[in-house]
Amino acid sequence: MKYSVAALTDKGNVKKTNQDSAFVKVVDTDICGQIVFAVVCDGMGGLEKGEVASATVAKTLLNWFDTVLPTKLPIRNFDEITAEWNHLIRAENIRIGDYGVAHNVSLGTTLTALLLIGDEYVLVNVGDSRIYQITDCVMQLTEDQTFVAREIKRGRMTPEQAKTDPRRNMLLQCVGASKTVTPELQAGIIEPDSVFMLCSDGFRHVITNDEIYEQFNFKALKDKDTMNKNCQYLVDTVKSRNERDNITVVLVKCMK
Repeated sequence: MKYSVAALTDKGNVKKTNQDSAFVKVVDTDICGQIVFAVVCDGMGGLEKGEVASATVAKTLLNWFDTVLPTKLPIRNFDEITAEWNHLIRAENIRIGDYGVAHNVSLGTTLTALLLIGDEYVLVNVGDSRIYQITDCVMQLTEDQTFVAREIKRGRMTPEQAKTDPRRNMLLQCVGASKTVTPELQAGIIEPDSVFMLCSDGFRHVITNDEIYEQFNFKALKDKDTMNKNCQYLVDTVKSRNERDNITVVLVKCMK
């Protein structure tokens, strides 16, 4: 599998700082060919030092990718990888929480991370940033860990009610601000001629899946320049609709 990637982050219309952190890396290996690692972390809006929490988690995962993953590639055991992620994220939750106590501040971050190796992917999620796979439709892979998502799942709220509920931004867990975290971990197969999208919630609030599909479907992303331009187009669209949050999107185009 070959990959082309793009990423864009913007502080948006209102906030003075950008509390989102993101990266995407493509590495050529002798064992597995190209591999990709992408991460989006959204420092908690309304909490102090959210940018510290998001950057801390992103840097920890990047360090894992650079130093630990190469030792795992000969075996490529996804169960072992997800077990390591689970342990690492729980440790970061404690470390950031302790930092907050020591400095008398509240801070936390969401986390989505995606690893692509061969024709398989593995992902982790804490909070309400999202990962999508775009084939002939836009399919959300992660599950929002929010109050309203839980209520919708239990049949106690409709998606329409959730859009205006005052608790719509209430997270059930995030890294650093929760007593404990239970990351969502899953693996799957990469569909041929598909695109993965990672984003913070500020990117997706005011645009539709149809708009995402129009700009980010496989055929629309002809080359890296187009990927960057289409990311910018949707970020500008989001800002024009008065989104108040930071805005981040990462794209990974998968080619046989």
